[in-house]
Amino acid sequence: MDSVEFSRYISMLTFSVHVVFATVGVGVPLFIMIAHWIGLKRNDHHYLLMAKRWARGYVISVAVGVVTGTALALQLALVWPHFMEFAGQLVALPLFMETFAFFFEAIFLGIYLYTWDRFDNPKTHFYLLIPVLLGAAMSSLFITSVNAFLNAPQGFALLKGELTNVQPLLAMFNPAMPTKVAHVLTSAYMTASFLLASIAAFHLLRGNRHEYHRKALSLTMKVGLVFCFATALVGDLSGKYLAEYQPEKLAAAEWHFESEGEAPLVLFGILTETNEVKYAIKIPYVLSLLVHSNPFGVVTGLNDISQEYHPPYAIHYLFDIMVSIGVGLMLLSAIYLIGLIRRWSYIQSKWFRFLLVASGPLAMLAIEAGWWFTEVGRQPWLMRGYMTTAEGATDSPHVWMMLLALSVLYLFLLAGTIIVLTRMFKRNPVEKELEKYSEQRRANR
Repeated sequence: MDSVEFSRYISMLTFSVHVVFATVGVGVPLFIMIAHWIGLKRNDHHYLLMAKRWARGYVISVAVGVVTGTALALQLALVWPHFMEFAGQLVALPLFMETFAFFFEAIFLGIYLYTWDRFDNPKTHFYLLIPVLLGAAMSSLFITSVNAFLNAPQGFALLKGELTNVQPLLAMFNPAMPTKVAHVLTSAYMTASFLLASIAAFHLLRGNRHEYHRKALSLTMKVGLVFCFATALVGDLSGKYLAEYQPEKLAAAEWHFESEGEAPLVLFGILTETNEVKYAIKIPYVLSLLVHSNPFGVVTGLNDISQEYHPPYAIHYLFDIMVSIGVGLMLLSAIYLIGLIRRWSYIQSKWFRFLLVASGPLAMLAIEAGWWFTEVGRQPWLMRGYMTTAEGATDSPHVWMMLLALSVLYLFLLAGTIIVLTRMFKRNPVEKELEKYSEQRRANR
C-alpha cells in the first residue's frame, strides 16, 4: 500500500475508536441530568444513585476521549498536511471552539462530582449539569461542522488555486451542518440510552432483581424510543439534503443507476459486476417519496454522474446496517414499553432480556456504520469539489509507522477502559452504595 492508503486506514481507525467515546461523551450527560431531576422531584435515592454512578463512569470515557480526540487533531496535520495547508484557516475556528466547549464541560463535570452532597440546596448541585450538557452538545456541534464543511465547502473564493475572501463563520455554518449536527446529537442520545439499558438488562439477566436496575431499564428505554423517532426524522431530512447536494452518495447508497421518477427504495441485495441488483427488497415509489415528498419525483441516478466521482458502491451495505439496526431498536423499545404498560410477562423472560443486552452493542455498531457511510460515501473527495483524498494525503513513506503506533495505543486504551470500568463498579455494587446512603441518612437524623 502507498501513503494514501495508509492515511485512509489511519483515519478510519481513529474515527472508529473516537466515535465510541465521543458518542458516550455527547449522550450520557442527558441521562445523568434526567436521573438527577427525577431523583430530586420524587425524592428517590435510586435515581440519584443512577446519576452518581453514570457520572462516575462518564468521567472515564471523557478522559479517554481526550486522548483519542488529540490523536484525531494530530493526524490532521501529520496525515493530511496538504488539506490543512489549503483549508486550515477555514476549519481552525470550529476546532478551537470545540476545545473550549470540551474544557467548559469538563470543568463543571469535575465540580459536579466533587460537590456531591455539599450544597444545602440540592437543586444548586443539579444546576451544575446544565453547562455539562451544553458543553457536550456544543463540542459535538463544532467538530461536526468541520465534517459538514468537507461535504459542503463554502466561505471562500478560489483564485489561481489560492483561497481568498476567507469567511470562517460562513464555512462553519454550511448547508450540511444543520442535518449533520442534528443527526449526530439525536443518534448519540439514542445510542447512550441503549448502552445504559443494556447494562441494566445485563444485571437483570444475571438474576439481580434489584429495583434500581428495573428503574434504570425503564427510564433508558423510554428515552431511547423518543430518540429513535427523532433520529429517524432527522435521517429523512438528511436524505433530502443528499438528494440536493450530494446526489452521487444517495444514488450509491440505494444502487440507483437510472434517473427516474417512481424510484424504489432498495434494501439489502447483492450487486453484480454488471451493476445488476439481485435478491434485494424493492419498495416502489418510496425513494422518490422520501427525497421529494412526491412518489413521482425524479431521483438522479449514477449513470448521469461522471464515473470518476462515484463513491464505492459498498456503502449500500453500511446504509442497510445503520437503518436496519435503527428500525430494530425502535421496535424493541416500543415492544418493551407496551409490555411494561400491559404487564406482559415476556419482557421479563431471558430471551427478551438478552435482546435488551444486545441493544447497546448494536446501537454502537449502527453509529460506526453511519460514520463509515459518511466518510466512505464522500470519496473520492476529501473536500468535495475542491480536493481529492489522494491530493490531501501525506507523501511520507513512513506513515505506516503511525498506523502501527496508533493501533497499539487504541488497543491499550480500549482494554484499559474496560478494566477500569469493570473494577470500579464491581468494587462498588449498587447494594453496597445504597446501604451507605441509608446509613448516612440515619446518621443525619
